[in-house]
Amino acid sequence: MSGDMEYDKSSHSLEITEEYGNMEIWLDAHPEFVHDYFARKAKKSMVDGWLLSHALAHSPSLQLPGDNNSSGSNSRNNSGTNTPVRKISAQEFDRGDTLDPIISTIDGTPTFLGPSTSCQSLSSKCHRRSRSELKALDEKELMYELVIDICNDLDVTSLCHKILQNVCCLLNADRCSLFLVHGRESEERYLAPKLFDVSADTTLQEVSENRGQSIKVPLGTGIIGNVAQTGEPLNIPDAYKDPRFNNEIDMKMGYKTRSILSMPIKDCSGKVIGVAQAVNKISIQEEPFDEHDEKVFGSYLAFCGIGLKNAQLYEKSLLENRRNQENNGVQYTLVLLDLARVIFEEQSNVANLIYKIMMHTQSLLQCARCQVMLIDDINVMDLFHTKLDKDKKSSENLDKKFTAKNRDFHLKRKVVNVYSRGSFCQVFDLEHTDFDNSDTFNREWPAEPRFPIHIGISGHVAATGQTLKIPDAYKDKRFDPKVDEETKYKTKSILCMPIKNAQGRVIGVAQLINKLDGSSFNKNDQNLFEAFAIFCGMGIDNTQMYEKVMRAVAKQQVALECLSYHASAPADDAKRLTKMPILTSQEYGLLDYSFIDFNLDDDDTLKASIRMFQDLNLVDKFRINYETLCRWLLSVKKNYRNVTYHNWRHAFNVAQTMFCMLRVGQMDNVLTDCERLALMVGCLCHDLDHRGVNNQFLNRSMSPLAELYSTSTLEHHHFDQCIMILSTKGNDILSSLKPDEYERVIQLLESAILATDLALYFKFRGEFFHLVEDKQADWSKESDRGLLRSMMMTASDVSAITKPWEVQRKVAELIANEFFEQGDLEKIQLKITPMDMMNREKKEELPRMQVGFIDAICMPVYQAIAKVSPKLSPLLDGCAKNRDNWLQEAQSKHVQDQCGRENESKDMCESERKDRKRRNGHDEKMDVR
Repeated sequence: MSGDMEYDKSSHSLEITEEYGNMEIWLDAHPEFVHDYFARKAKKSMVDGWLLSHALAHSPSLQLPGDNNSSGSNSRNNSGTNTPVRKISAQEFDRGDTLDPIISTIDGTPTFLGPSTSCQSLSSKCHRRSRSELKALDEKELMYELVIDICNDLDVTSLCHKILQNVCCLLNADRCSLFLVHGRESEERYLAPKLFDVSADTTLQEVSENRGQSIKVPLGTGIIGNVAQTGEPLNIPDAYKDPRFNNEIDMKMGYKTRSILSMPIKDCSGKVIGVAQAVNKISIQEEPFDEHDEKVFGSYLAFCGIGLKNAQLYEKSLLENRRNQENNGVQYTLVLLDLARVIFEEQSNVANLIYKIMMHTQSLLQCARCQVMLIDDINVMDLFHTKLDKDKKSSENLDKKFTAKNRDFHLKRKVVNVYSRGSFCQVFDLEHTDFDNSDTFNREWPAEPRFPIHIGISGHVAATGQTLKIPDAYKDKRFDPKVDEETKYKTKSILCMPIKNAQGRVIGVAQLINKLDGSSFNKNDQNLFEAFAIFCGMGIDNTQMYEKVMRAVAKQQVALECLSYHASAPADDAKRLTKMPILTSQEYGLLDYSFIDFNLDDDDTLKASIRMFQDLNLVDKFRINYETLCRWLLSVKKNYRNVTYHNWRHAFNVAQTMFCMLRVGQMDNVLTDCERLALMVGCLCHDLDHRGVNNQFLNRSMSPLAELYSTSTLEHHHFDQCIMILSTKGNDILSSLKPDEYERVIQLLESAILATDLALYFKFRGEFFHLVEDKQADWSKESDRGLLRSMMMTASDVSAITKPWEVQRKVAELIANEFFEQGDLEKIQLKITPMDMMNREKKEELPRMQVGFIDAICMPVYQAIAKVSPKLSPLLDGCAKNRDNWLQEAQSKHVQDQCGRENESKDMCESERKDRKRRNGHDEKMDVR
């Protein structure tokens, strides 16, 4: 029974479907009946539905609530959280001119909630008469018919097309164009063509394909610009005699413009909202437009202005509604929600968060470049600037301040330097080419900023908290054209906006450069970006607070770890060292590149270090207290851990090589006293508190040190430990320096210690090699000397490779053993297979790996510095000799391994031959049996 019912329903449904199809065919053939029935029977909801669907008929980018996607799936079932980020842009909202700001203020509080918009229902349009029917009407009837034709059309493009076709009919004009005014009163306003060169026979589809939207005419420029600015019509009988006429379009299109009638379009308040222009009246004598044409044109446009303004308001309300819809995956609201989800998912790392924010921003606003610049604590910096200025008024207070030399003072000076160089402590940038075809972010990072910061523009926004929208960067006095000259990039338009936290304090600046379509940023872009900035400010501020907490925890762990292991050397030990005799440099062998420390005990290394400071005249020059120097050396030695290689002995040998380069290599004639002091202190401190593992291991094992420093982890820690010792009472060997000397030495010291990071060595050595090779180096320039100091630090750090063979062989084994110890930790703690140089199972390949190390790192730097001074060539010679020795061992090892494999193969063959013979004998016995 139920099965019969199912069958009957299905059959009935098929019959209804067929009946509906026939009914629709009949209705299509009788439009008058449909119109009459709709006018009598339609309810308000039906009229609203018709108006909305009609308005969206020419706008495929806008969709109705409940519309299905092209894939056929119901959009109501789609999840907004799966919305592809790059499926919507601000350009889609430009059709309705400038929308209201997304962020409004209610009772003084910023809010996303705003007044709702609603659409008024209008009656449906009447059937349009043909052109022949219109020509048969008299002038009054024609005017009435054309006004009725446009009064109910709420689609701006369709309405403009009708207006221009009707104008052609009214004036008997060959072609007509319509331009709309864009921009607010407070901005630079311009005209843009809505429809261009429309004739009486041009279809809407034809003109929609080529609207010339890229053309922008500033008010007051040309014929239409003059009409828009003055609000008065222009009737030009001979266009080529008018200086305001531009014949470029005629030349491109092969058209001859004779006469022009240009008329303003005004709304009900008398404000010019557009310009309509008729070209070439069709007549046998090719007469221009007359006064009667002007009167008819003006009368008709009075009605058109009201209709056009209504259509613009209606389209704007649709876009406002669309922006707040919740149904489809391309709505702007869901893009904001998607951004909020991303922001609050990523709360552990500011860099990751900002790159995701920039990806969303670039996607929404379709800009070529996007930058986010974070501001350090401006209040702290301003207070410190003020305090420093006050101190400078009194030399006595200033000397006292610099005598203290505490760590906090140095850190504040460092912050001030960062601020004065560019106002921003961190800069992130993104280019639209950083996405691949699948909208995936594919840029490698961490990355340094690739684009210059427009300090004048971004600095103004950071200082005032106001948004800057610059349509032409080269016309703004705050823009420096030199940044484009250096990068070969053309900056056109800029949108720069402050990023604020919940308290309203500016914590950063977001800067967008050049829209992809070549236009400038408009008010819609600014409104959309304001909403993004609210979320970005909250996310960045929260993440920064989280990072500060984690950094404080990491600092506490590191501090406790250091305190449990390190301490300043006792004063008694320092007094004991001051009483010990100090031998000469010759007696210690310090002036020999082949220096060996094997015969020196720890006290001898300390006394030899004192001798190096004395021979370089650093003690007298900088008024270093002798007992303070002794205690500082003892504290430095004490702060080296008892690891296999990166210990006090290594630091002492590095300092000896630097001393030899300065004295024997005569580099002290090139470098200043402050530079020599910083290099010697840097060499002795460059591996303070080394843990016997490298930066990669610290990052992989999530060491607290890795939480403190994102790059050059160990090197930054060595520098901080150096400052800590120098700031400790009784170890402050720099306390007698003048303020400018102290600041200079600290800067040089930081650069020297960081230069021992091989990653930085590879980064800077190419430029240094180029200077030396082309003999372009100018040692009077700070930049060239900076490269020289960095290369000298690297040459000293790896100088064990230049020592006599017996020393080099022993040192290489020490280094290898320390690496193997790290490899063992990687196997146990990280559960990974270490690389060959740290894999104890690969220790037989040490000669081969040493040759690779020499070729990649050592030989290039020694070859370069040998060209700087021939007196440095012994380092190159020693390195080359050791390379030959290691290569010989590697080749000998290779031959031994090959012979071993051959012997093993022979033994296997002999064993197999015996087995075969034994088997054959066994088979013969079986045959006999």
